Amino acid sequence: MKIIKKIILGLVLLVALFLIAGLFMTKDYAVEREVTINQPKDSVFQFVKFVKNQDQYSVWSKLDPKMKHHYSGTDGAVGFVSGWESLDKNVGVGEQEIKKITEGERIDFELRFKVPMESTENAYMTTEAISANQTKVKWGFNGTMPFPWNVLKPFIGIEDMIGKDLQKGLDNMKVILEKQ
Repeated sequence: MKIIKKIILGLVLLVALFLIAGLFMTKDYAVEREVTINQPKDSVFQFVKFVKNQDQYSVWSKLDPKMKHHYSGTDGAVGFVSGWESLDKNVGVGEQEIKKITEGERIDFELRFKVPMESTENAYMTTEAISANQTKVKWGFNGTMPFPWNVLKPFIGIEDMIGKDLQKGLDNMKVILEKQ
């Protein structure tokens, strides 16, 4: 009986420690990756501002070829919404909306995930001329892991996981744009 009490007490202490750690750990994360594309800035920005072009380079767009898409508004303009539905748990259901465009410089998105779990996150893409024919593109993602799940952040490696997918998408974009 004493062993069972010790095991239960140990589990209660472990859960309490987990919850206390969550109170002190950051909930936010930010991930950004970049690539240099051998094309003029204007050409690159005109490609990235159209959300439908993400189907050509985004890792997430390629996960489920059977994914259903729906759109509203004018692509490349503030207010455009691109939605997706997939039975693949790695894709799920959600939508992204263009929230702000600084022409030739930056596009900001709001990502609204519905399935497998609900959350709203922010993403952006920026373009910066390095030379007349070279452009640095940055793709960033900002999110929040709510309490108590924020304790798992160091173990999940969410920054590395998302960063890997952002980088692969940027590398895909580079190949596409440099063929033009």
